Amino acid sequence: MSSTPHEIDRIMAVMEAAFDPAYGEAWNRRQVSDALALPSTHALVIDSDGQAIAADALPHAAEVAGFVLTRHAADEEELLLIGVIPEFRRRGLGEALIDRLFAQARARGVSRIFLEMRRGNPAIHLYEKVGFEPIGLRPNYYRLTNGGRVDAITFGCSI
Repeated sequence: MSSTPHEIDRIMAVMEAAFDPAYGEAWNRRQVSDALALPSTHALVIDSDGQAIAADALPHAAEVAGFVLTRHAADEEELLLIGVIPEFRRRGLGEALIDRLFAQARARGVSRIFLEMRRGNPAIHLYEKVGFEPIGLRPNYYRLTNGGRVDAITFGCSI
């Protein structure tokens, strides 16, 4: 997918606000840019009303509130990252992002979506609400910035 510097700016703004540095989950600009240079990677950025913001929209055309970044292969898609700025949480924007992801993935011929998250991530409630189910566990998979380790839980969802 081709992305614009404005789209990457929007994703990075959300990432900076939404991801707790203690967990080391946020990607840097280079990682996001490199991922979006691949045709199998897709991004969706939304405003505070849950409306999609076009990649080529003016830099400040809308107030960015959240994003989702995915990668697909064949009939499967992986949810790589999802984030909503804290001040916009609890408004249904995470669910709106996933609903749009499901619709776009279906249009790409995807039948199953996977994700991996650290144990204890409060996003589990959102994932379960929209139909994801735990399908695997990787003990001590993630290394925290303080040196501690946390399990990774793999989830899957048929769409």
